Amino acid sequence: MKVIKISACLLVLTFLLTSFGQEKDDWGFFAHRRINRLAVFTLHPNLIGFYKKHIEYVTAHATDSDMRRYVVPIEGQKHFIDLDHWYHYPLPLDFRTVRQRFAEMLVINENKDTLRMLGQHVTAQDDWNVILKGDNFDTFFGKDSIVLLREDYDNFFHKQVYNPIYFEKWKLNCDSIQAFFDFHGFELACDKAIAIDTFVQHGVLPYNLVRMQTSLTKAILEENLDKILRISADMGHYIGDAHVPLHTTSNYNGQQTDQLGIHAFWETRLPEMFADEEYDFLVGQAEYIYEIGEHYWNIVNKSHSLVDDVLGIEKILSQNYPEDQQDCFVERGDGYIQKMACEEYAKLYNEKLNGQVEKRFRDAIKAVGDAWYTAWVDAGEPDLEEIFDNRETKKDMEESEQLKSAAQTKKIIGRDH
Repeated sequence: MKVIKISACLLVLTFLLTSFGQEKDDWGFFAHRRINRLAVFTLHPNLIGFYKKHIEYVTAHATDSDMRRYVVPIEGQKHFIDLDHWYHYPLPLDFRTVRQRFAEMLVINENKDTLRMLGQHVTAQDDWNVILKGDNFDTFFGKDSIVLLREDYDNFFHKQVYNPIYFEKWKLNCDSIQAFFDFHGFELACDKAIAIDTFVQHGVLPYNLVRMQTSLTKAILEENLDKILRISADMGHYIGDAHVPLHTTSNYNGQQTDQLGIHAFWETRLPEMFADEEYDFLVGQAEYIYEIGEHYWNIVNKSHSLVDDVLGIEKILSQNYPEDQQDCFVERGDGYIQKMACEEYAKLYNEKLNGQVEKRFRDAIKAVGDAWYTAWVDAGEPDLEEIFDNRETKKDMEESEQLKSAAQTKKIIGRDH
């Protein structure tokens, strides 16, 4: 999308109008809330009663995870994955395996020498053994490589290095690392050790969805009302994000193709214009998910397959449409004004996409229902009516206010989407 030229006075006025009270979001707050709300009506008779009684909660809190991006450093990467960055890597379904492939270990000795090993430095010797190499390997081990049983190495990584939280860097225990290598006949001088992950900065969306699915099942098993509602609302948000093509590419806002603003154009402007009047929200009844990892990867891969159309159609359209009629100032909720695609331009883009946004919107609704239903089935189909409590907790209300305040006064940690 081209940026129109406006006067300095109008720029100042626009800044004042849009800098206060504006909520930055994915799918748009309207869309995320609508997706969660409509997902309730896909549920089976024995489950729908519980979610209907809490429909206002899962609707209102559908955007909490977006607001957490202003205060929680590791929140942002849960909302996307740059599949184009990994096109030459066949990514595994399991996050443990991802961490083992991409997380490196840095060991520093008393002389400040640094050994960099694990991650991409590990190679298979055969089906039973692996070869460990690394930067400065000879300085620490007196040789350029060592061989370990694959089982021993896997156990070491999972016990001493692996971290399920999406940190890019975390501390390791030198004593445990030294003990492992000493036991296998390799002395290792360790004064300080850290792990560095080169993967999570490019997003963990499908892996986080698998984690959230397990967490929701556990919350239902525990009959923990607060957790059930919080995780259900968050899951709806992340699943919604997974259905947005631009959440699967490093060119997430058209910044690489001179299309800045296309993210909000696709996921906010179009749904807000057409959902109420044109979208069909009858998506059928929720179904059980048999292969969780494969299921969420299929969603993400489908979204990624649409990236070229999302960008390519708008690019051609912008080159053949009057530049001064592409961007307008639109009054949105609470009376604030925002620069968005002009109505006629948006209508034409929507036509060219041939129902793409509506289809992803509908699929997102169904997928959220599927996730909630599957967690309930996996937990043994308990009667959730017994833990019904219609009151928001004081903690919920305080957290919501804190998140809203952060969204209005702070900058997003990391990238916008």
